[in-house]
Amino acid sequence: MTGSVSASDGGPSAGSQERFDGAATARVVVNDLGVVTAWNEGARRLLGYRAPEVVGRKAAALLADAAPADVLDSLAGLRRWSGTATLLHRDGHRITVGLLAHHRTGDGDDWLLVSPVTRPEPTPEDDAFVRRSFTQAPYAMALYDTGPRLRWANADMERVLGLSEQEMRGLRVTEIVLDPESERTEQGMRTALETGCLQELGAALHLAGHERESVWSVSLVPVRGSDGRVEGVLLSAHDVTEQHLARQRLVLVNDASVRIGSTLDLPRTAQELADVAVPRFADFVTVDLLPVIEGGEDPPEGSPHGPVMLRRVACQSVLEGCPEAVVPFGTVTPYPEGSTAAECLAAGRPLIEHITPAALEDLDRTAPDRAERMRRFGFHSVLAVPMRARGLTLGVATFSRHRRPQRFQQDDLLLGQEITARAAVCIDNARRYTRERDTSLTLQSSLLPQRLPEQAALDVASRYKPASARAGVGGDWFDVIPLSGARVALVVGDVVGHGIQASATMGRLRTAVRTLADVDLPPDELLTHLDDLVNHAAGGGDTTAPLNGDIGATCLYAVYDPVSRHCTIARAGHPGPALVAPDGTVEFLEVPAGPPLGLGGLPFESTELELAEGSLLVLFTDGLVEIRGRDIDEGVAAMREVLRRPAQDLEAVCDALLRTLLPDRPSDDVALLVARTRALDASHVATWPVSPDPAAVAEVRKAACRQLSEWGLDDAVFVTELVVSELVTNAIRYGRPPIELRLIYERTLICEVSDGSSTAPHLRRAHTFDEGGRGLLLVAQLTQGWGSRQMTDGKTIWAEQSLPGD
Repeated sequence: MTGSVSASDGGPSAGSQERFDGAATARVVVNDLGVVTAWNEGARRLLGYRAPEVVGRKAAALLADAAPADVLDSLAGLRRWSGTATLLHRDGHRITVGLLAHHRTGDGDDWLLVSPVTRPEPTPEDDAFVRRSFTQAPYAMALYDTGPRLRWANADMERVLGLSEQEMRGLRVTEIVLDPESERTEQGMRTALETGCLQELGAALHLAGHERESVWSVSLVPVRGSDGRVEGVLLSAHDVTEQHLARQRLVLVNDASVRIGSTLDLPRTAQELADVAVPRFADFVTVDLLPVIEGGEDPPEGSPHGPVMLRRVACQSVLEGCPEAVVPFGTVTPYPEGSTAAECLAAGRPLIEHITPAALEDLDRTAPDRAERMRRFGFHSVLAVPMRARGLTLGVATFSRHRRPQRFQQDDLLLGQEITARAAVCIDNARRYTRERDTSLTLQSSLLPQRLPEQAALDVASRYKPASARAGVGGDWFDVIPLSGARVALVVGDVVGHGIQASATMGRLRTAVRTLADVDLPPDELLTHLDDLVNHAAGGGDTTAPLNGDIGATCLYAVYDPVSRHCTIARAGHPGPALVAPDGTVEFLEVPAGPPLGLGGLPFESTELELAEGSLLVLFTDGLVEIRGRDIDEGVAAMREVLRRPAQDLEAVCDALLRTLLPDRPSDDVALLVARTRALDASHVATWPVSPDPAAVAEVRKAACRQLSEWGLDDAVFVTELVVSELVTNAIRYGRPPIELRLIYERTLICEVSDGSSTAPHLRRAHTFDEGGRGLLLVAQLTQGWGSRQMTDGKTIWAEQSLPGD
């Protein structure tokens, strides 16, 4: 701490060096034990002791009287103490001094005690000293009486207002500055005069003689006389324009980070940049992109030079309808060499261009339409910023001013560059995502059924709706698989996740289901094998494979038999299907909930039910009923209401479900399969029990031929006789009773022979002199397909042949 020194001690008359002499203040340091550890020249002047005589001794020895206990106790926990103390001078007389003590902590723990050697007394010259201080203060100040009229103004107030104190004296604020803010300031002055309380306010003013608007923090301080009455108001104004602009820039940058990139839609992201910048940064904004990036492709490396083609993807203006725009939205337009956009892209850095009459004359020759609009709307300043991300040039953002008078400055250039860079990264993300999404959609489309196969068991309609652009393409799928015996399998599945990996995984799972279905496994066994496949792929160590344990999947597999009207269903972590009876009753089937695929070691169970002809079976993925912001029970209830309405057209049922249950931008993929059951009655099915006697072959063969004649299939008799003979003979020779022959007539003719043995036949090559081994080979050659399927009490061998004329 420093203090002034009197003239007798070499005071002000001794020069500036003497004024700042540290010896004018007594400075003493006392440690936590009360021992003096430092003693300066000022302390020697005050008490007469030299440093060697005091340092190392107890400070209490300097006191004229012992320190009161309450004072010592009050020091605990304080960071600073002030008061008076009576000390002993070296010559023995007592001195009462004012002390200021600072408690210092850090490397040590001590007290710094300071006291001026002499304290200056007020002098008549102090009034002039205060007046000079007021006048030379580095911020605008003015003193008003109770009028409130100006009495004094300092030099900074004169500079700010462009008026001298003499010119302003006797005027009110509202008479000095003609602005709505001055009315508010004067009202604050009245409040300060009436209440005697400090008033604080902010004011934005466009003062005469100043190029731009300035922002001020104003304090209105009541000035009291010796009797306590308010005699006037001191107005103190601090220019906070730069701080205000800095806050505005920070707010704009923050808004840009929040509002730009809310979706992965490229044009919308560009529009968000334009919307953020108007009106707080510019009066008119355009965003133009290189046409190549709209398809997701990478633009050429480096900066484009010369004339450049750009597509207008966004614009915004303070004027309704963007009347300043010359280029229509979505149009590709050439920007010639020398234009602001082309120069900016060629340089690879932002450019500020001030529109001058000479510049407009040059523009008349190259782009007269632009020159006409600039004159009409009064463009005076343009800032062009290249849009670059990850080293690629995407386009250019152009900011223009024609309403606000301020031209773009260096700070504006940095701000425009900041918000444009954020938008460029978001646009590049949208471009890259668009490319991946298109690839995923193409892959997804190629893996899903292009058309549902013809079969007699069901009428089927389907829908696949990908998620919104922000969520990305997922791995939902459906399939309809014809099985032996006129049966059909319905499959719906869902791979967790989005993107190409989910689509590829979906494709592999769909292929696996088709392969396992071809073996004619029951639904629970099929899901068990599918689960093993997922686990095997996960344990193979190939973490890049599209099918691995890191991606969960669910599946529902149902098999419907139109002859028995039995439906067998099993599910692996998938929502159960809805069943609509012919009378309109809707039921969500309670299928045993197996675990999702890939957990391994947990069983799957099937449920079997008999369906009335004309029943509606609805299979779907969870994206149809599980939507963010809506309870799943609400989705199920809405689905139930849609299915209650009678509808003969299955396509209309699908459309109604999607229209009712899904938002415009679903967050998850949806696969939907709606099937109406048919039944094959006795007129299409013929069954005969077969005696386990070789002589019975001729008898059942004749019965089959008679049935074909009744069906009008005489042209199929020859092949059918051979198939029946071979399959029945094999069952009698190698199988076990009971044996049964069944013919099913629908789009094709199916011959089935069942027996109680689980041993399946297989083709083998017969040698020249072998008496057997050629029967199944002939069956395979004469029919379009044959095979076997296991049952709980045996097996069935089947052969399917096309009918003449098909």
